[in-house]
Amino acid sequence: MELLEFARGPALKVALVVFCFGVLWRLVGTVLLRFHPHLSVPRNGFFKSFMLGLAVAGSRSWPYRRFIVRTGYGEALGYSYHIGLFLVILFFAPHVLFIKSLFGVSWATLPSSIVTIIAVVTFTLLLAVLFRRLAYSVLRKLSNFDDYFSWFVTTLVIVTGLMATAHFGARYETLMAWHILSFDLLLIWFPFGKLMHAFYIFPSRMINGYFLARKGAPS
Repeated sequence: MELLEFARGPALKVALVVFCFGVLWRLVGTVLLRFHPHLSVPRNGFFKSFMLGLAVAGSRSWPYRRFIVRTGYGEALGYSYHIGLFLVILFFAPHVLFIKSLFGVSWATLPSSIVTIIAVVTFTLLLAVLFRRLAYSVLRKLSNFDDYFSWFVTTLVIVTGLMATAHFGARYETLMAWHILSFDLLLIWFPFGKLMHAFYIFPSRMINGYFLARKGAPS
């Protein structure tokens, strides 16, 4: 079995199974967490608290005005490379074909040249994110293996994809195998690292907003 056949065959199947069961395990485990009973009388009813929680999920996704001078650069980097990843993953024609093979749905794609430019910009932004984490002492002390490895597997997929697109470094079949294997690695790591925030970020903000609204506290 050649490397490319292994990457898009057994390795990809195992990675998808680990990803699906891992994400499901994390989500079910979160739902089954025990919450402390609230003994105080709620200031707002369930519906109002729920709606205020939804509002918090949206409002807390933007920089706080008073802190924008200090946090704006980091938040701009974060939003920019996430948007870049979103565009590359969901609007590159081969990726859309892969998604169609899994779920039977497809949509319009961007020209390959545009996606390549977006991927290069995204890679540059990811390097800037790493430099910022290493340069700022507080971020450096707060960072652990998860932070760096999650950055590594995400960046590796971008780099190998660019190499395959440019036919740079090896035969095209070998480059594609590296790209698919790096994607397999990302899928396997996803449920067990901080990449899982993709599933948690908005529900957690909504839940926090709900409990604050239930207490009558501003959020």
